[in-house]
Amino acid sequence: GFLLYRTHSLYSAAMTPASRVQAAIDILDGLAASRLPADRFIREFFRARRYAGSKDRAAVSERVYDVFRHRASFAWRMGSETPRALVIASLLKEGADVPSLFTGDGYGPALLTDEEHARTLVAPTEEPAPHIKGEYPEFLQSELTRAFGEDVALEMGAMLERAPVDLRVNTLKATRDGVLDVLRSEGFEAEATRYSPTTIRLPSTTRGLEQSKLFLDGAFEFQDEAAQVAVLLAQAKPNSRVLDLAAGAGGKSLALAAAMNNNGELTAHDIDEGRLRQIAPRAARAGVTIIQTHAGQKPPGRPYDLVLLDAPCSGSGTWRRSPENKWRLTPERLDQLNALQDMLLDQAAARAAGKARIVYATCSILPRENEDRIAAFLERHPAFKVIPASEIWRESTGSRPPPGLGEFLKVTPLVDEMDGFFTAVLARSA
Repeated sequence: GFLLYRTHSLYSAAMTPASRVQAAIDILDGLAASRLPADRFIREFFRARRYAGSKDRAAVSERVYDVFRHRASFAWRMGSETPRALVIASLLKEGADVPSLFTGDGYGPALLTDEEHARTLVAPTEEPAPHIKGEYPEFLQSELTRAFGEDVALEMGAMLERAPVDLRVNTLKATRDGVLDVLRSEGFEAEATRYSPTTIRLPSTTRGLEQSKLFLDGAFEFQDEAAQVAVLLAQAKPNSRVLDLAAGAGGKSLALAAAMNNNGELTAHDIDEGRLRQIAPRAARAGVTIIQTHAGQKPPGRPYDLVLLDAPCSGSGTWRRSPENKWRLTPERLDQLNALQDMLLDQAAARAAGKARIVYATCSILPRENEDRIAAFLERHPAFKVIPASEIWRESTGSRPPPGLGEFLKVTPLVDEMDGFFTAVLARSA
């Protein structure tokens, strides 16, 4: 549905600064009515506008992300949440000459209204509320205070940084040192991370990895270190039966298969068949042959030795990467997610045989998606207990654990230099 947008004739062939501003406003307008991730929406927007050069695309995209990162303070600055107001605030932050960009000429935005003009001249004088300084939805104030106490401002500040690019080395085909050597010889700034033995980190600005021979040969996948630590805690063993219960596009399935040395049975289940279809080409590239996909409302009704549930969640731990998701979250959506998380945990319990483990993971920092769900699960299923994540780490690695590792894995960008992530390991007590 891109017919609603200004078509080619409305932007100049070489985008002027004003037409770049209008493109950012149009993208924000479109995203307000879309459920697509921002990066995908922006790609499709420019696919329909071939005249935009790479510098134009980068500048427009950067402004859109700047608005999503600072939406609360921008709306406060302008007294308005319209895309136009938010973009004006982003220009003011840069010290741009706003009236010169809002002239109504050519492909740029319409003239400033009297009110907009007045707002550009005078900033609000009152002290902004914590959620405005911290750039998060006001309804999450008490939940974030539960999570972080007095450190909410610091934790939320770290969420405004850009996330680095993390890779998972595919141990079926490569070693971390080998991949590091090749990447560095190709001019990439690559480092081994501190905690996961399979992770390589590169700067957030890194481009071109998808075209590298290493990637095409299956030597690595893109995956944040926190998710790799969660898979490490799952301790998937060769020749075992493993269920990846909400597998999506299979990132964790591929990591589990590598941990299993591509031996055993691995079922990747998801309600969305379209996402599961992405697994086959990824598995082929990785040299993984043990994954069977299964779509539907419920996973196969048979017992497994390990059930990994990377549950659908708010995505609040990944706000560095997808800042648009902050503003899509509502109290109603959180209620729905909690009900879904409980239902999936019950499905996991029904398929965890004997001494089987359930590993519950979210890319969320909110206690009501994390500790609260585990507490509710243990009330419904008193036969299960928590296996402390720190114990598993000590026994299986012998190396220093991340600071956020205790009874559960709870990591954040501020403290652990990873995405916000939670993992609990459960097993029957008898």
